[in-house]
Amino acid sequence: MLSTGLPHGAVPRLERPGPLRDRVYEALLELITTRALQPGQHLVESELAGHLGVSRQPVREALQRLNTEGWVDLRPAQGAFVHEPTEEEADQLLTVRTLLEAEAARLAASNADSKGVQALEEILAEGLKAVEADDVDAAVVLNARFHAKVMELAGNAVLAELAAQVDRRVRWYYTPVARQRGEQSWIEHRELIAAIAARDEQSATRLMREHTEHTRRSYHARGDS
Repeated sequence: MLSTGLPHGAVPRLERPGPLRDRVYEALLELITTRALQPGQHLVESELAGHLGVSRQPVREALQRLNTEGWVDLRPAQGAFVHEPTEEEADQLLTVRTLLEAEAARLAASNADSKGVQALEEILAEGLKAVEADDVDAAVVLNARFHAKVMELAGNAVLAELAAQVDRRVRWYYTPVARQRGEQSWIEHRELIAAIAARDEQSATRLMREHTEHTRRSYHARGDS
C-alpha cells in the first residue's frame, strides 16, 4: 500500500488525450472530496504519479492548483498535505450552503412539475437502499444528486452556479457524518419532496433550512459520538 493510503488499483490510470494536468487535478480533487485521501495526509508526488500512471510534472501542477484553491497545503521543506478544515471554515461553508439551498427549495416548490418530483422520489428510493446496505459512498453521491436536482428544479442559473462552487466542499464535510445522519437525512428529503409537490414554498424553505442545519450541527458534533 502506498504511504498516501491508496491501495494499488484503487484509481484507474488516466487516459493520455486531453489536458493531462487538468485530468490529474480532477482525479486528486475527487480523492480528496471523497476522503479517500484524508485531511492532513501527506501527498508524495512520486507515489501519486505512479499511482495515476503519469509523470511528476502534472502532479506537481495539480497540487499547486489545489493549494491555491485551499484543498492542499504546501509546507516548506515538508511537502504537500491534504488541507485540514477548521471548524470555522466548515461553519462558514455550511451556513452559506443553507442560504443557497433554502432559496432553491422555495423556487423548486414554485416551479417543479410532476416529472421533477418523480425524479426526486427516484433518488430518494436509491438513497434509502444505500442507507439500508450501509453503503456510505453511494449515500454521499446520492445525497449530492438529490440536492443538485432540487437546485435544477429551482430554475435559477445564477443560484445553480453559486451552488456548484460549494458543492464539492459540501460533499467533503458531509462524508464524515453521512453514516451518522443515515436514514434521518432521507426522511427529511421525503418531507421536502412532499412540500415541493404541494407547491408549498414556505414549508419547502423551512424544511430545507432545517435539513441543512442538521447536517451542520452533525459535522460539529462528529467528534462527540
